[in-house]
Amino acid sequence: MPLPPSGNVPWPPPQLEIPHADMDMWQAWYSGNTDHLAAVYGGPTNYRSNATARQFFEVDKRRAGGEELRTFWGQQPSPGQQAAKLHIPIGADIAEMSANLLWADVPQVTVDKDSTDKALAKSTQAQIGRYLDDRGHAKMREAAEATAGLSNVYLRAVWDTTLRPRPWTDVLPATAVIPEWRWGFLAAAIVWRELPPLTDQSKVWRLLEYHTPGTIEYGLYEGGVGVLGMRADSLAAHPDTEYLAKRTDDQGRQATGINRLLITHLPNVLPNRTWDGIPDTVPLGRSDFAGVEPMMDALDESWTSWMRDLRLGKAKVVVPQSMLDTDGPGTGARFDLDKELLVALSGLLGAETMKDSISEIQFKIRVEEHEATCKALRRQILSSAGYSAQSFGEEGSVAVTATEAVARKEESLATRGTKLLYTRPALIEHLTTLMMVDVRHCKAKGVDPAAELTASWPQAVQPDQEATARTLSLLDSAGAISTFMKVKMRSPELDDPEVMAEVQRIREDKSSAVPAGDPFNTGGGVVDEEDPDAEDEPESDEDQDEDEADGKPDLKAA
Repeated sequence: MPLPPSGNVPWPPPQLEIPHADMDMWQAWYSGNTDHLAAVYGGPTNYRSNATARQFFEVDKRRAGGEELRTFWGQQPSPGQQAAKLHIPIGADIAEMSANLLWADVPQVTVDKDSTDKALAKSTQAQIGRYLDDRGHAKMREAAEATAGLSNVYLRAVWDTTLRPRPWTDVLPATAVIPEWRWGFLAAAIVWRELPPLTDQSKVWRLLEYHTPGTIEYGLYEGGVGVLGMRADSLAAHPDTEYLAKRTDDQGRQATGINRLLITHLPNVLPNRTWDGIPDTVPLGRSDFAGVEPMMDALDESWTSWMRDLRLGKAKVVVPQSMLDTDGPGTGARFDLDKELLVALSGLLGAETMKDSISEIQFKIRVEEHEATCKALRRQILSSAGYSAQSFGEEGSVAVTATEAVARKEESLATRGTKLLYTRPALIEHLTTLMMVDVRHCKAKGVDPAAELTASWPQAVQPDQEATARTLSLLDSAGAISTFMKVKMRSPELDDPEVMAEVQRIREDKSSAVPAGDPFNTGGGVVDEEDPDAEDEPESDEDQDEDEADGKPDLKAA
């Protein structure tokens, strides 16, 4: 898929129209923009104005029974009525929870010591830790949150030694990349973005980057809305791309010096059930919102209905016209609600029933019904998205043990484990690319890009320290655990050399401690590890000779 030729080329490519339309819908739920939701489901820019996307919606209508799907956000407000639709940002909550489950803590990335020498492995691992500093950690969390909402993102390795001494991560949205797949893997990609307009506001300038292993080809296009247009002869035709003219050859190509893509694809989860049958969409990933959009729409409708009951439930007073005060013809009439005394004039019709003429109107506020409906919808949305209600505080904030927390969050932890299957290889591939860029362009020393990497995430629910201490105490009393395994259970994040170092420190502390009542510092009868049978000091030669001379055995008090 090289850069497209000049002309009336549709852009973005038509084959990605349906995936991009769904991503636009998920973006509306993720951002919580009510205008965007109204436009997606009922406004002039909704999907039904697009022939290709409308065909996709026809499939959904057949699944629904032949009628057009009715949505809360697709309903136009009544003429003359003020819009009062409310939105619950549960989509943003789901995406944020997904990112927190994956990236609340930085994973431990280690270098396989068999793939390189010991000193180089240590320096390489230290440099990887710099890639995942606070900035790198925040970027990966940002990517995880966008991935949960929009189904996938792309990680790009970038560098600029005038800004930072090391390369860093750039997160690209899925709609900004036109991928090229080979056996389900990203083989090449076009990254594109719109540039600020110049003199003619009707013209749309776009910069396209065609990424292949070892090369980036840049193309500057001047077109219109939905049309790519003509390719400029030089990258200097636009001020935002003028700097690229110095980096590229006469064909707009730049050699990266790295025999691999600078872009890594990060899907949310697979398989993708939404775009079944659409070419080149299988590896794109599946959003957490896929399939739960109608329930999120129903939750907004239920919450809006609840707030409508509150508005209609305000008390109203109906009074007869005869009780209104007026200052004369043409001045209107009013009723003073703060007036405490009203006098009924005798002789007037209805004066004897005046005390019953003021009536109150107050509609019932269906609190319990609305609350139960909203809770049921919220729990179903979270469950369909793959999360436990406990992860969102549905069961209160009572302190529980780690075992109970794991049981209550089992669904969320299972989803976390599934997402790690896709996050771990993408992270390792991206870190390897960063190391190659660091060595080639940032002149990093002591970094081996060929080293094999492994990544392990900390436990989502940390074990209860008190329960762990009790378990270790019971095992130690039964003589069923070694000091090595004690340290391993206490600190599972330590590797074997670190555990052995801690074991040695524990042994040194024990041997240096003088037991109470041991004035001669005998060590309390500690057995020599090299010779456990040598508990007593051997007799001196003089004592042995003296005993032999007396002809009597050396008797010791029992």
